[in-house]
Amino acid sequence: MITFLAGKLAAALPTQATLDVNGVGYEVLIPLSSYDRLPAVGQTVQILTHLHVREDAHILYGFMSGAERDLFRLLVNNVSGIGPKLALAVLSGMSVNNFKHAVVNGDAASLAKISGLGKKTAERIVLELKDKLGVAAAWEAASATHAPSAEEGQANEAVLALIALGYKQVDAHKAVRELQDKQPEIKSAEELVKNALKRMAAGR
Repeated sequence: MITFLAGKLAAALPTQATLDVNGVGYEVLIPLSSYDRLPAVGQTVQILTHLHVREDAHILYGFMSGAERDLFRLLVNNVSGIGPKLALAVLSGMSVNNFKHAVVNGDAASLAKISGLGKKTAERIVLELKDKLGVAAAWEAASATHAPSAEEGQANEAVLALIALGYKQVDAHKAVRELQDKQPEIKSAEELVKNALKRMAAGR
């Protein structure tokens, strides 16, 4: 089992990264949340990995935090009908804290807005993870200290709203993140959506 890779970042896209580890290039599929945390190309980086073995391929999935990898494995191993591709979509569409908050509160509606999931799959995630002994209880106990911040919650709402309007998940995520970086005074989801729409319409 390959548990992590440490080397030079050779290339990076919102869905995958290539690491040069002592002259060997490893292609790693990543969620948007990890893409945001990658250093500049050419810099050294350590990426936590999960090796998925199929009959026709060995695929590496990469994460910039242990919490992301833990959630990925929890989804793949414990929710029927969720494979690596959908698990990555979950991590790309919602932060780990927001996901835990949604499961603990039975909020399948928020999960259903994630690109690629749908209502039935979202309901199955909530049902099967809440039934998973100890998972929801542990999350609930930790929710007081690890609840999503107001800013994180508003950003997540804004991304989901843009996706609902027909924008690609990658573009919506990027637009909201750039707005938060460049105009931190914008706090509400409504204002984030309005300004993101203006930026995207202007091609910026």
